[in-house]
Amino acid sequence: MSTGVREIPLARPFLDEREEDLVLEVLRSGRLSLGPTIDRFEELLAERIGAPYVAAVSSGTAGLHLLARSARLGPGDEAITSPISFASSANCFIFEGAEPVFADVDRRTLNLDAAALEAAITERTKAVVAVDMFGYPCELDEIRSICDRHGLALIEDAAEALGAEFRGTPIGSHGPSGVFGFYPNKQLATGEGGVVFTHSEEEWQLVRSLRNQGRDYEGGAWFHHVRLGFNYRWTDVQAAIGIGQLEKLDRLLAMRAEVAERYGRMLEGVEVEQLCADDAEHRRSWFVYVVALPRGIDRGRVIEELRSQGIGTADYVPCVHLQPYMRERYGFAEGTCPVAEDVASRTLALPFFPQLEPEDQERVVEALQAAL
Repeated sequence: MSTGVREIPLARPFLDEREEDLVLEVLRSGRLSLGPTIDRFEELLAERIGAPYVAAVSSGTAGLHLLARSARLGPGDEAITSPISFASSANCFIFEGAEPVFADVDRRTLNLDAAALEAAITERTKAVVAVDMFGYPCELDEIRSICDRHGLALIEDAAEALGAEFRGTPIGSHGPSGVFGFYPNKQLATGEGGVVFTHSEEEWQLVRSLRNQGRDYEGGAWFHHVRLGFNYRWTDVQAAIGIGQLEKLDRLLAMRAEVAERYGRMLEGVEVEQLCADDAEHRRSWFVYVVALPRGIDRGRVIEELRSQGIGTADYVPCVHLQPYMRERYGFAEGTCPVAEDVASRTLALPFFPQLEPEDQERVVEALQAAL
């Protein structure tokens, strides 16, 4: 990067004095873990998304793993997920010994294609992990219908979709169990952390036990372990940050949507493909701003040119099934999911966060256009 060039990061959380005050309250209380701040955050988020039960965990990945355990996935089982996602969408059931199967995506939405999903089902299939990629709701009703017809568990990976709506109601309110994630680039940022949302009290109780070493919350004694569990606990410090973020979530979502709208206008006439627009049934929650470059453009060169000017960018995201460990362990190769592979080979994430200024966006777009 040239000396003196101001950097524009790829992502940045939006935090202010409210989060600081809430964290100080926790520090002064002496309850850093398993305290009332976590309970309060869970209650507030459940109310926000319209799910009766929410359990905070150490990450979205941890939440997906616990839902895979709840679905009783194991060796000999297959689970189907999307090739365009973060690796945890598949790792969650690999942890339990199940084998990954990838169904191709819809070229417009970049979410699971229902026809490809149905074609991928075998007698060994036990679950589907449906991803709301880049904050755009998947075809939840159609996927749920397929799962019901074949007797499959459905897990919704909504890690990128807090604040999104499907058919007029929030993601989390529709019935299937799923997760949100709170990594620093997410709509609600706590550093690390996530939640499981569910409409089943039994599953909620199981997740709460599993996240805390398999302890029995109804049995009383601290060292009373009724099942094999994990240390997937969250902290009250993170929950305090989460409460501050949740209080301003509407503002954060509106700021993100405004930044996205400006990019959309600025990129008119630039030879890139933008993410699909909302329609009557899908309202995106803006997580990242991703474009697809024209075929034949050297994406690596474009990334290098933008970074040399202090502009954060990344190839976002590579196909999960083409990651080295997937190729080596399961033999996946190019051609497994041609639509996903084509799009993922061309996607590029631009700087995106709530407080991104218009003049910085102009600089990003000018640099991108010059690099094409």
